Amino acid sequence: MGKNLVEKILAQHLISGNLVPGEEIGIRIDQTLTQDATGTMAYLQFEAMNIPKVKTELSVSYIDHNTIQIGFENADDHRYLQSVAQKYGIVFSRAGNGICHQVHLERFGKPAKTLIGSDSHTPTCGALSMIAIGAGGLDVALAMAGKPFYLICPKVIKINLTGKLQPWVSSKDVILKVLEIFTTKGNVNTVFEYGGEGVASLSVPERATITNMGAECGVTTSIFPSDKMTRLFLRSQQRESDFTELKADKNASYAKIVNIDLSKIEPLTAKPHSPDNISTVRKMKKIAVDQVCLGSCTNSSYKDLVTVAKILKGKVAHPNISFVIAPGSRQVLEELAQNGYLADLIACGARIMENACGFCIGNSQSPKSAAVSLRTSNRNFLGRSGTMDANVYLVSPETAATAVITGHFTDPRDLKISYPKVKIPEKFSIDDSMIIRPEKKKSSAKIYRGPNIGALPRNSELSDIIQAEVTIKVGDKITTDHIIPAGARMKYRSNIPKYSEFVFENVDATFASRAQVIQKAGKQNIIVAGLSYGQGSSREHAALCPMYLGVGAVIAKSFERIHAANLINFGILPLTFCIESDYDKIDQGDELEIVEVRKIIAGNGKLLVQNKTRGTSFYVNCILSARQKQIILAGGALNIRNKK
Repeated sequence: MGKNLVEKILAQHLISGNLVPGEEIGIRIDQTLTQDATGTMAYLQFEAMNIPKVKTELSVSYIDHNTIQIGFENADDHRYLQSVAQKYGIVFSRAGNGICHQVHLERFGKPAKTLIGSDSHTPTCGALSMIAIGAGGLDVALAMAGKPFYLICPKVIKINLTGKLQPWVSSKDVILKVLEIFTTKGNVNTVFEYGGEGVASLSVPERATITNMGAECGVTTSIFPSDKMTRLFLRSQQRESDFTELKADKNASYAKIVNIDLSKIEPLTAKPHSPDNISTVRKMKKIAVDQVCLGSCTNSSYKDLVTVAKILKGKVAHPNISFVIAPGSRQVLEELAQNGYLADLIACGARIMENACGFCIGNSQSPKSAAVSLRTSNRNFLGRSGTMDANVYLVSPETAATAVITGHFTDPRDLKISYPKVKIPEKFSIDDSMIIRPEKKKSSAKIYRGPNIGALPRNSELSDIIQAEVTIKVGDKITTDHIIPAGARMKYRSNIPKYSEFVFENVDATFASRAQVIQKAGKQNIIVAGLSYGQGSSREHAALCPMYLGVGAVIAKSFERIHAANLINFGILPLTFCIESDYDKIDQGDELEIVEVRKIIAGNGKLLVQNKTRGTSFYVNCILSARQKQIILAGGALNIRNKK
């Protein structure tokens, strides 16, 4: 039996374990990336390891999330990141150079390589046939220290693409169709591998939109073959020497094959408040729109924005529309300017934002109260825009541009114009002057630490008896945004005591204060949750801040991959109900007790949870690998590292 793409790359990087789906494996990591929202903590953790230089082929630190500088915190953290990069041999992409995923695709990604990043949308580089995986900052720090990255060997689902996209339908509609099929839950430890004749019609930026939003399905990553389109893209970036052809064997096996005919897809939208709440644009009728935001790491390539510029040329944004554009990189912005498209967008009334994450993470351009906001970004979680009662719809650039003209939801096929043809430059303008490369010799650079950067908190060893209170009970599909807010709050990312004040702020603003009271009483806090707990960002603060507040365990019906790994890394037990209906037998405020915890976890038994308040009990699973058991027993991965 032949090998699929995933097996080929993993086999070349395998350090431990066997390539059997469901088993834990360790792989060598070639490249890492961080961004400033997660990077500060990742580098504080790396510093704690006392490693003189990073040991990867390439590590890049990007400034792209918290670029708005109101107060000293973000600017101080950016200087910290720059000084760390110089000292430890890390490439530094300055604020203004672009969003990490777009820039990495343009300047650094290579077929057949492995990449992990402290951002959940790191799989964007699967468009270049990389095994690119989002992870917590601590896992990235360990990879920079030369350690393997551990994951469950995934099952591989082939998504077989046939046909070609019709005019006014784009790659964003493809991934929305995939989300309609697979939803946002139930896809843990899975990889989507794209193949079929339809792949050849998709450019690398189009593929990147698809791999980027595979993260919303909860898969480990998504990947395309490396082919003629890959070579053309790398040639346009003057990196053709990085090209390697890579394709699955004809007799490769897959856990499942799903066929999608590109020619039958129509313009789609993800309705509030989940990326898998899919409808056709036509069914939206003519819902009035208040805001249109174009950009983010999902749809901010040259092709995306030129398509929009051509649609809007000679027109003016509807008077009720606030129209925002955030190009994905400085390269994209420069090309738009040089070719006249930027002038067309400005003439239409577009507000040109930084080449940064901006509106996507809710740290700028929050819409008005109860607004309808159409966005080409990847997430529309409740409150993520910064306006709690806003209704955010995810759409393609074509659908977004059409709403700019009409002022309401409109199927772009109903415009009385021809679909724009976009000519991609054979060679893009290359200017890496905003990328600072470290000195090759040993650096004597001093680390800059502003007052916002606090000490790295540590957990204690796992107790044998857990006496805890259910501090909060939440439902299904709780995201990391629910757990620890993004947006303006992220300026406290380097100050865990301060950031911890906002845990579950948008769900229950009293959580942090109540957790502190319980903690001071000598008890632990427990979170009870439903299905798919921890969707969304790789932000390890969603584990680190609860740990700081004394959360010892989370009992859920199921967990998402990255968040479960982060919980383990910081010594919080991820427990799952043996019988899901036991979820209904617990209330917030119940007193729980678990005994012989260390003994049972060291073995493979089930933990008995006694509900002291109700006089009942139930069993939970704690499914961990031998390596994860060591981490949990020690109270976290850093405790393991510092013992060696």
